[in-house]
Amino acid sequence: MSFIARMASASVLRRLTQRADEAEKIITELKATIELLKDKAAVVESKPEEERLRQENANLRTEIDALKIQLVLTEVRNGVKQVALPSQEAIARCVDKSRSQVTSSAPVVDKKVEVVQKTDDVKDQQKSKKKGKDAVNSEAKPKKGKVANAGPVEPEKMDVSRLDLRVGKIVEVEKHPDADTLYIEKVDVGEEQPRTVVSGLVKHVSLEEMKGRVAVFMLNLKPAKMRGVLSQAMIMCASSPEKVEILIVPKGAQIGDKVVVEGYSGEPDAVLNPKKKVWETLKPDLRTNSDGVATWKSAPLKVEGKGLIVAPSLRDVQIQ
Repeated sequence: MSFIARMASASVLRRLTQRADEAEKIITELKATIELLKDKAAVVESKPEEERLRQENANLRTEIDALKIQLVLTEVRNGVKQVALPSQEAIARCVDKSRSQVTSSAPVVDKKVEVVQKTDDVKDQQKSKKKGKDAVNSEAKPKKGKVANAGPVEPEKMDVSRLDLRVGKIVEVEKHPDADTLYIEKVDVGEEQPRTVVSGLVKHVSLEEMKGRVAVFMLNLKPAKMRGVLSQAMIMCASSPEKVEILIVPKGAQIGDKVVVEGYSGEPDAVLNPKKKVWETLKPDLRTNSDGVATWKSAPLKVEGKGLIVAPSLRDVQIQ
């Protein structure tokens, strides 16, 4: 059913419900009027009026029944499941049966209450004994989480080696259908399947320049949807308020090569935990230096044995 049809059905349903409510209200008022007329039955002039009201009441009931039928049909057409209600006689039979069962089982209930009370007394005694034992044990045993003579806890390592930076190649690229500033790229980083990457580079890098581009990608950011497309990595760029440039990898770098930083070794996180703010903590120290070399705390980023990572022209700017 089209949107307009659904809207029309909803409108019809509202009108039918409103008319049914109004009809019920009129019936209530008419009943009150009829009762008043009955009290004045001695007055001959009231009889024709009473008969007219009776007839009008019957007509209204007929109209209400028709409205209810239309309401049910409309609900069925809109997929509303209909549930048959039990009759008044069936309800009365159930109530009578329940009363007879309650009356016949009253002594059993009393016995159950007595048993429950005794059981509760036993449980209370057991709890008090257990509390006494726990108090003794708590004095004898050290508290959980505390180790006697434990040394100082080492702080969590927070350096650039936790970032999974690798060389990758854009094998497919297109503009995002729902965002004018975004590209959707398929990137080969040496894995079995290319990764999908969403980048906000439309205003800074042309589509032709993106095709076949070899660059540095961060692979262990937590995947996130960008305008409905799941991005599985991030392309690393030098960035200023006026300009954004994709970082250049050294000649001879191969797809899947790791990008490392001198003086910082270790295995990167499988996925950076957003709650620990690892990327947010490390990001401010990722910059290009005065020679355009990508660095972290002044230590250069490089592909081992092949050369440094550099920016085309931006100097002393943030890398992100």
